Amino acid sequence: MAQDSTKAARGASAHQLNKVGRGRMRIGFIAMLVFLLIIAGKLVMIQGLDVGQMAEAAQTQRTVKQVMPAVRGKIVDANGKVLAESILRYDITVNQVNSALYPEYKHYDPATQTTQSFTRDEGLQQLAGVLSLPVDQVRKAATGTKVFNYIVRDVSPAVESKVAALGVPGIYSQAQTKRVYPMGSVGGPIVGFVGSDGNGLAGIEQTMNAKLTGKDGSRTYQAGKNGIIIPTAPVETTPAVDGQTVKLTINEDIQYYAQQAAQQQKNQYSADWASITVLDVKTGKVIAIADSDSYDPNNPGASKTANVGSRTVSDVVEPGSTEKIVTTTGVMEMGLFNPMSHFLVPPSLTIGGQTFDDAFVHGTEKRTLAGIIADSMNTGTVMAGSKMTKQQRYDWLHKFGVGQKTGIDLPGESPGILVPWQQWDGRQEYTVLFGQGVAQTPLQSAYIYQTVANDGLRLKPQIIDSTTSADGTVATVKQAPGIRVMTPKTAAEDRVMLEGVATMSHYNAIHIPGYRVGGKTGTSEAPAANGVGFDGYTSSFIGMAPMEDPRYVVAITVQRPKGSIYGVTQGATFNQVMGQVLHTYNVPPSTTPPAMPPKFYK
Repeated sequence: MAQDSTKAARGASAHQLNKVGRGRMRIGFIAMLVFLLIIAGKLVMIQGLDVGQMAEAAQTQRTVKQVMPAVRGKIVDANGKVLAESILRYDITVNQVNSALYPEYKHYDPATQTTQSFTRDEGLQQLAGVLSLPVDQVRKAATGTKVFNYIVRDVSPAVESKVAALGVPGIYSQAQTKRVYPMGSVGGPIVGFVGSDGNGLAGIEQTMNAKLTGKDGSRTYQAGKNGIIIPTAPVETTPAVDGQTVKLTINEDIQYYAQQAAQQQKNQYSADWASITVLDVKTGKVIAIADSDSYDPNNPGASKTANVGSRTVSDVVEPGSTEKIVTTTGVMEMGLFNPMSHFLVPPSLTIGGQTFDDAFVHGTEKRTLAGIIADSMNTGTVMAGSKMTKQQRYDWLHKFGVGQKTGIDLPGESPGILVPWQQWDGRQEYTVLFGQGVAQTPLQSAYIYQTVANDGLRLKPQIIDSTTSADGTVATVKQAPGIRVMTPKTAAEDRVMLEGVATMSHYNAIHIPGYRVGGKTGTSEAPAANGVGFDGYTSSFIGMAPMEDPRYVVAITVQRPKGSIYGVTQGATFNQVMGQVLHTYNVPPSTTPPAMPPKFYK
C-alpha cells in the first residue's frame, strides 16, 4: 500500500512538472512571437513608412552632386568679332584604388533601358576609344594605388559627356574654364580681365560682370561608400545657364588703327602717354578708345599697373585751347557776339591785374571772333569771355559736362576738376576761358566737340550696344536722352570757326582730300606729379568731319611730349585716323565748299 501511495505521489509530481514546463514553453513562444512582431513592425515602419526618414537619410549619404559650371559670356565688338570668351574644358581623372575594386561591373544604359556587364579592362578600352588614346596609356594611368591621377587633361564638353555615359568605375571628370582674349592687346583697357575666381577685375569684364556671369548647373547621381557610381541609379541633370554675350560699340579695326597711331605719337615725342578717342556724333557711341601701351588681357601681370585702366577715362589734364569753343558758345548763345564780331586785340592784354600774351608775337590787330579762334589767341578769347560773369563762365563749363562723370560703362572714370567759381583766384577766373585752371579727361573733352557737332545736343557716351542671353534673347541698349546745351544756330557758328582753323589759320596741317574738316588745337601746362608747379605740357587736337554734316569726332591727347612744344602736332595723326573712319563707314565726300570766315576786319 505504501509503495502504491509513493508511486501515485511521484506520478502527480511528474504531471505537475510537465504542466509547468508546457506553460513555460508557451510563455517563451509567446514572448518570441511578440519580439518577432515588434521587429516586423519596425521593418514596416522603417522600410514602408520611413518613420524618422531613415531611408531618405541613407539615400542622402550616397547622393553625389557634381557642379556643372556655366560658361562666362562673350564680349564682342560692333561687328561680332570676339574680344573675350570662355572655353569650358574638362580633366578626366581616376581613383586607381576604386577602379581596382571592380574587376567586373554592370552598366545601365538609359537610352536602351538595359544593363550590361563589362570587365574593367573592357571599360578602359571603351574609355581609350572615346579619348582617342592608346589603351596601354589609359590602362597605365588607371592602375596603381593613387586616389587621384589624371587620365587626360583639357578635353571638350562633348568628349566629357561621352566619358560620363560610359560609367566606368573610378573614372571622374573635373570642369575647368579658361578666359581667352583672341585680339590680345587690341582694346585691352576696354575689355579688361578676370581674376582667378572668374570675376571681372577691370574694364567691361568688371562693369558687366553680372551680365557675363552665368548660373551653374548640376549633375546628381548615387554612389556607394567607395565613391563608385551606382550603375542602375538615376542621374538627374540641371543644365547650366551660360552668361550673356555683351556686344560693344567698339569697331575692332578702327580700335587697332587708333591704338597704333596713339603708340606712334607717344614714341615720336617720347611722351608719358597718348590717347585717341573716336565718337559717332549722332548716337554718342564710342567707336574707339585707344591708349598707348595697351596691355594684353591674356597676361595683365606683364604690364605696369598704371597701364591697366584706360587713361582716356581716368586721367585728367588741362585741355588748353580746345576749351575755347566753350567760351565762344557762351558769348554767342547769350547774344553778346557772333563769329564776325570785331575785336581790337593788343599785343598783350592786362585785365583785372592779370597779363595775358599769345603764342606768337603780333601788334594791335583788328580781329573777328572767328580770327581769334583760327589763330588761337588767348588775348582775344579773354576779351570776349570776360563779358560773362564768373558764374556764367562756370555754368557754361558745367553745361558741357566738365567736372562731371560722363557715365560711360567703364571703371575708374574721373569727374575731372571744376572748382566752384567762388573759389577762383584772380587769374583763374580768366584762364578757364582758354582751358587752364580746369582739368578733365580726354573723353570729356571729346564729348564737348560731340555736342558742337551734334547741333548742340550733348549725348551720354555709349559703349554697350546690346546683350544676348543664352536663349538668344537680345536686349538693345537704348540711347540716353540728350542734354540741350545750345541752339543749332550757335552750334553751326561754332563749326564755322572750327573749320576756319583748317582753312584760314597758319595751322594748315588738317587736310583730308575730298572732305571738309575742322577742329582745334590745344596746349597747356601739365601739373607736376607731386602737385607742386608744372612739369611739361599737354598737347591735343580735336576735330570733326565732314563739316557740312559732322558724323565723327576724333580727339588726340599727348601728355608731356619731350622737346620743343611748338614742334608737336597731331595734324597728320588726325588726318590718318579720321580718314580711316570715313573710309570704313563709307561716308560720301563733301560736295559743298569749305567755310572760310575772315580773320580780320577793316
